Amino acid sequence: MAELAQLVTQMEGGQLPLEASVAAYARGSELVRYCAAQLEKVESQVKVLEGEMLKPFSADGEDDE
Repeated sequence: MAELAQLVTQMEGGQLPLEASVAAYARGSELVRYCAAQLEKVESQVKVLEGEMLKPFSADGEDDE
């Protein structure tokens, strides 16, 4: 996330040459995909689908109700 934020700041500054901007955009795209995959992985670890409702996943298998 920190690297992505740094790339965005550099690109928004408008001071990068075209080639560096293209490389920064490509790297940023890779980082966005990586972060999204990690987020999805974590979300699937902490939630289970039960009918129409998502609820926190209980690691010990017990319901909190």
